[in-house]
Amino acid sequence: MSGHLPVMVGEVVAQIVPMDGGVYLDGTFGGGGYTQAILEAARCTVWAIDRDPEAIQRGAVLAARYSGRLHLLQGEFGDMVALLASAGVTSLNGIVLDLGVSSYQLDDPARGFSFRFDGPLDMRMGNHGQTAADLVNGLNERELADVLYELGEERASRRIAKAIVAARQQAAITTTGRLAAIIRSVLPPDRSGHDPATRSFQALRICVNDELGQIERALTQGMQLLGPNGRMVVVSFHSLEDRIVKRVMAEATGRAPAPSRHDPRGLLESRQPRFQKLTARAMRPTDTEVLQNPRSRSARLRAMQRIASPEAATP
Repeated sequence: MSGHLPVMVGEVVAQIVPMDGGVYLDGTFGGGGYTQAILEAARCTVWAIDRDPEAIQRGAVLAARYSGRLHLLQGEFGDMVALLASAGVTSLNGIVLDLGVSSYQLDDPARGFSFRFDGPLDMRMGNHGQTAADLVNGLNERELADVLYELGEERASRRIAKAIVAARQQAAITTTGRLAAIIRSVLPPDRSGHDPATRSFQALRICVNDELGQIERALTQGMQLLGPNGRMVVVSFHSLEDRIVKRVMAEATGRAPAPSRHDPRGLLESRQPRFQKLTARAMRPTDTEVLQNPRSRSARLRAMQRIASPEAATP
């Protein structure tokens, strides 16, 4: 597991509560940190999904160590129902999702995720589809600005998009180093110490991998797969991710705000919630963990549990 530190792993396992004979899904295998912790906590089975073929390849060592108990599936976690159905799995005792990019991907210059290294402008978590270079060189100025603003929450999106379009007229932008330099040339240093390219790189990565759409599909499908008392634990790393998780869990647990009296949905009979919250609010990493692993500082953990029967629901 060198090169990858699973975030809030103790808190994740405490919320999942692995039990002997249970069947669990790690929807974002990555370095296998959560998977290994679950397998160590009980004599259970874990199915692990990752769209990155390199992650699946790395996981072969762990699968051999837990022979018969760990099964790896290459694919997108937003397709978990179909992936698991193909393996004959239709019900789970728990699901864990660690959203965003893995340390392995960030730290490999050849993957093109980070502005800290110069490499090809790729950013694909898998091995197919459009790259970040395709977006940077193909979108028009307005489309590019919209991506940076909506997915990176970048206030200077129009200024950056204009600079990118001007630069690509000289030569196509194909490396992370050149893109980062273009962004830095039009933005002052961030007072927080964050690189000016941070939000733009995040936006392009999210767009390339359809990360928000994947999260929506994974949460919906995960709820379908959880059996009675099954638990879902999600760790997110920025506001766009956490906003989706918070909303979906609020709706599932009956805690979503009531519709306006002018909204026709308010006339519909309210349904008993199918899930109950396990975390009243998002859990945060400890100060000690943040010191040991600075990448954990923005992590938010939310969890919920399927109610065994509607009658067991609490108001």
